[in-house]
Amino acid sequence: MRTVGVEEELLLVDPETGDPRALSAAVLARAAQDDAEQDVFEKELHEQMLEFATHPQSSMEALRAEIVRCRKEAARHAGEIGCTVAALATSPLPVSPAVGVNRRYQWMADQYGIATREQLVLGCHVHVAVDSDEEGVAVIDRVRPWLQVVKALSANSPFWQGKDSGYSSYRSRVWLRWPSAGPTEIFGSAERYHRLIADMVATGALLDDGMIYFDARLSQRYPTVEIRVSDVCLHAGTAVLVATLVRGLVETAAREWRAGREPLDHSVSLLRLADWQAARSGLAGELLHPATMRRMPAEAVVRALLDHVEEALADTGDLERARTGCEELLRDGNGAQVQRELFERTGSLRDVVTECVHHTQA
Repeated sequence: MRTVGVEEELLLVDPETGDPRALSAAVLARAAQDDAEQDVFEKELHEQMLEFATHPQSSMEALRAEIVRCRKEAARHAGEIGCTVAALATSPLPVSPAVGVNRRYQWMADQYGIATREQLVLGCHVHVAVDSDEEGVAVIDRVRPWLQVVKALSANSPFWQGKDSGYSSYRSRVWLRWPSAGPTEIFGSAERYHRLIADMVATGALLDDGMIYFDARLSQRYPTVEIRVSDVCLHAGTAVLVATLVRGLVETAAREWRAGREPLDHSVSLLRLADWQAARSGLAGELLHPATMRRMPAEAVVRALLDHVEEALADTGDLERARTGCEELLRDGNGAQVQRELFERTGSLRDVVTECVHHTQA
């Protein structure tokens, strides 16, 4: 069974007003003082962000327990210096992001200007173990059209600078300002993948290969494929559902590769349209079906994803849990829908943030 791990980025906010707080350095120092050996939390581009990474897990129950524990620990450390955490992929309230004092981050601010200064967006990255770079690139080639469905399920960023963006995942629109971000062409081999990355870094537009922000990439640090399309999810259960489906996609793609099945040859242009549609409507409208690239109701496309990974999920014992999780999201709404419903009920974006603080640790 393939192991899976999750990296989540959380927003640091004032517990009373919901305003983002640039206190990540203080929270990290407090966490290190509390338990220097854990090393779970990391700094991110902006001081209003806090990241944690789980350990690799085979069991989705164990993964959920670790996500819940890390969220509660993040809230505890933040609370000790006067703030808290919210699993929001953008700040609903206006914010002036503070770029971290770090040579790498300062290089990015100089290189990319306002795109860096405005890039306060928070994601969920899923790592799934692969046996080799060759298998990993074969997986990347074959999961491409399905990632937009994962994005729709995770969508949790409807508000931007105090206004409704009109998108379910506006985070993903802001993320695409990075020059290396988004879907990729079919590579065909690990050699072609690594050659392209070397050529991209050689242009000088990127600092190094850590700035390869493909929707799916080989991890620099771990023997994994890293899927980077998801908003940070409001609820821990949604994050686990995303990880479950992503592991199913990776295993399904690896089996297709071993069986000699070619990947769907959709152009990057079509994949970008599918990605835009998922970001725009989330689960509240239509998506592009990954096989045909034609519009269908979101519910039908989610069910197509479940059908696609059914065998892999059944083999890991995750099929019924994934079906139930998708049904609940389709019925109750993803994070974007929950945020909009909270705003409609309260009329206050501050209330949206403070309510989402509670959802984060539920």
